[in-house]
Amino acid sequence: MAGTLGIFGICLLCAGVHMTSGMTVNIPDKVYKIARGDNVVIPCTFTPSATLSSISWTTDPDVKDEPEINVVGYFTTGSKTKVYNKYKGRANIEVDLQKGTANLQLQSVTSADTRDYECKVQDPDDEEGRLSDKASLVVLVAPSQPICNVVGKAEYFQNIELTCRSEEGTPTPTYKWQSYNVNNVPRPLPLKASEQNGALSLVNISMDTSGYYICTSTNEIRSAKCNVTLRVDPPSLNMASTAGIIGGVVGVAVFVGIIICCCCYCRRRREKAEEYAMRTPEGGEFTDKDPVEKEDDRDEHVNYEEERRVKSADRLDLPDDRSERSYDRRSDYDDRRDHYTDRRDDRSDRRERYDRDDRRDRYDDGREHYDDRRDRYDDRRDHYDDRRDRYDSDRYDSRDRPPSIPPNKPKEPRN
Repeated sequence: MAGTLGIFGICLLCAGVHMTSGMTVNIPDKVYKIARGDNVVIPCTFTPSATLSSISWTTDPDVKDEPEINVVGYFTTGSKTKVYNKYKGRANIEVDLQKGTANLQLQSVTSADTRDYECKVQDPDDEEGRLSDKASLVVLVAPSQPICNVVGKAEYFQNIELTCRSEEGTPTPTYKWQSYNVNNVPRPLPLKASEQNGALSLVNISMDTSGYYICTSTNEIRSAKCNVTLRVDPPSLNMASTAGIIGGVVGVAVFVGIIICCCCYCRRRREKAEEYAMRTPEGGEFTDKDPVEKEDDRDEHVNYEEERRVKSADRLDLPDDRSERSYDRRSDYDDRRDHYTDRRDDRSDRRERYDRDDRRDRYDDGREHYDDRRDRYDDRRDHYDDRRDRYDSDRYDSRDRPPSIPPNKPKEPRN
């Protein structure tokens, strides 16, 4: 009997302690991690109570200072479960009042489900207990395929940067670079290289910097990689320098062309001046012909014309008159011959003047320049020779040479 009373007393003591301590709501872990697209269960325990009215799960709002968002609720009256609109079709609550559990179930979680969740128990008769508890849900996202780029000019003695970044990844991925030479053999990164947030900085690069670089993006779920081939070339001229060089070359070419044109123009003027100076005072051009020959040709031609006229007159005049007229004309011919002889002597003097050594030395180049023209005048002289031969043949072909003394010369009177 005494033992029974002792056990009963202990039970009453425990019930009294429970009634004085109040209800306790607890979530075992403070952080729950799950991969995106998976299903998750967040447990919640509480002290059983006969006066419990409802159990609910809520979450933080999308915008701070806005009301919290209701996920799912359980009401003891009628044992009803209510899933709110935003989580319909993918949220549920498992409640066991006897065991004191109310677990939250979420299906196909997304990155938007990463937030804090709170389990609340409503008990009107409990004023001293802890009626709620919180936990964080982290939806993990594997890193997306990172993108590798080269920032800067891959030329000798330049500073460049290799970038690596994944568009997605929760928690935020970490990045690591590895280097391989052109033979695909691993090697350490350059001594002055530095990594920060996926960016690899390379300083004062050279040919030895060329090779393959692999970036690995990693978080708690998995990792992804990208690679870039780096080729370091000798420094090249930029567009501005190239345009400047081309413009300078064109300018020099134009300047040289202008100088050449000016020189050609001056030389041509000098040659024309020399050509003008080489001409004879009468306006004829300088030739190697003997002026005396021209005068002889002219004299012979004039004599031929005069003799023709004399012969014509001899046919019409009387013998005595014709003889006297012939003597008069003969004397006129002699005078003309003397006149032409004087002109020929004058031409000879001019010829000797142009043949002076100083003038000949001065125009040696000019005479060489006119070799072709001399040939042309030689052809003309040959033409004149042909004409003279023709005149001679015409004069002496069918006629005898006129006597030096006319046959009808009057005899000298006898004393």
